Amino acid sequence: MNEFLIYLKLGFSHISDVKGFDHILFIVTLCAVYKISEWKKVGLLVTAFTIGHSVTLALSALKIIVFDAALIELLIPITIFFTSITNLFYRPSAKSSLFTYNYALALVFGFIHGMGFSNFFNALMGDSGSIIFPLFAFNFGLEIGQLLIVMLFFSLYFLLERFMKIQHQAWIQFFSGAGAGVSLVLIIERI
Repeated sequence: MNEFLIYLKLGFSHISDVKGFDHILFIVTLCAVYKISEWKKVGLLVTAFTIGHSVTLALSALKIIVFDAALIELLIPITIFFTSITNLFYRPSAKSSLFTYNYALALVFGFIHGMGFSNFFNALMGDSGSIIFPLFAFNFGLEIGQLLIVMLFFSLYFLLERFMKIQHQAWIQFFSGAGAGVSLVLIIERI
């Protein structure tokens, strides 16, 4: 059980560490177009991201995929930038197709974000015989952290909507614009 808690905490701290804010920024920009009442859709999006992240970590730990770390570090802010720009063109009338699109986006971008952490995860694994237990515990912690971020994000939205009468479109534009700006800086730094 001790090993499970170690990997669970590692997954949680991986997603919630403000030093690695790129994951937080991606989750926030991905969720920005949704309202609180759509929490089930948001939960599925977060899980899609975790699935993509898990698959990449597993393939990397098994030495099935090998990639250029510098390229992945560049692709991570590109995923945030792309998500942010997509949000800026969001129209409520396109909501049904948007969910399918965002689900695929979260899954694919989860692959990329998982590659960004796989070298560190592989070093932790060392010559461990089985990756199933550590991978499950890590990703369970990751999922808990992501859901906590989403809860905090929507709590803030609820308070601002309720007491400051913020409009949903303004919320989308603010977080998507911020996501685009921050990710653009990261892209420039990593080129």
